[in-house]
Amino acid sequence: MDLYGIIGYPVKHSLSPTMHNAAFKALDIKAKYEKIPIKPEDLEDFLLNNKKYKGFNITVPHKVRAMEILKNTGNLVHRQVADSKYIEFCGAINTVEREGEKIVCTNTDVIGFMSSLKQDLKFDHKDKGVLLIGCGGAGRAVIAGLSNGVRKIYAYDVNKDAIKSAEKLQCIFDKEIPGIVKECQLLVNATPIGMKKTDVSPIDKKILHNNMAVYDLVYNRETQLIKDAKSLGLPCSGGLGMLLYQGAHAFEFWTGKKAPVEVMKEALLKKLIL
Repeated sequence: MDLYGIIGYPVKHSLSPTMHNAAFKALDIKAKYEKIPIKPEDLEDFLLNNKKYKGFNITVPHKVRAMEILKNTGNLVHRQVADSKYIEFCGAINTVEREGEKIVCTNTDVIGFMSSLKQDLKFDHKDKGVLLIGCGGAGRAVIAGLSNGVRKIYAYDVNKDAIKSAEKLQCIFDKEIPGIVKECQLLVNATPIGMKKTDVSPIDKKILHNNMAVYDLVYNRETQLIKDAKSLGLPCSGGLGMLLYQGAHAFEFWTGKKAPVEVMKEALLKKLIL
């Protein structure tokens, strides 16, 4: 039986095993997907020496560091998947497969986000202004996906070094956010703010406006940001679709088979209800 999994720290909250194991079962593939907690100090050893897993996903806080490790040790081999051609810009990977001694990587977050933006939010990003909060591994994937066609991306992160320069991208400070929001038709939260019940919204409800859609990458609950958007009648979506579509493309990356997307989606929704 082939083993797959997701590495992160912590990783106990991940729903990835739910959808991937449902997909393996639906297609009668003898494989299992597990949660693999890896502390930051153990990441390099896992990447270079652990041959137990045929493939794995990477989540917080390892997406950027994993790419750095593999690149610096000469072990990084890319295999592009649709819109994940932006992997170099992202500076992050989220999907890995071992092929003999090779470690083959990609970033399915890009196509996952763009697919969800189209399917779940019905949003056309062409010539639009976007405000992005958070520029970690997932935030960079958002920038990479939107950069082809968007008018302007305004990016805010408490860590200014996290924001990589790119065409159509402007780094802003928190005091500039109220003015910038007026110029944007899409607001994206790519921070973990909202994962806890006690979390407030990263954006003051008062500055949201009617000509704006809202996307929150948090998928484990309805965040305060999404609640605020709904109360104002704004188009909005949580991050479950991004999780689903990036997972479907990771599944296809590993197996070469078309992912049973509806089966994976149903498994995720059942888990969230429970």
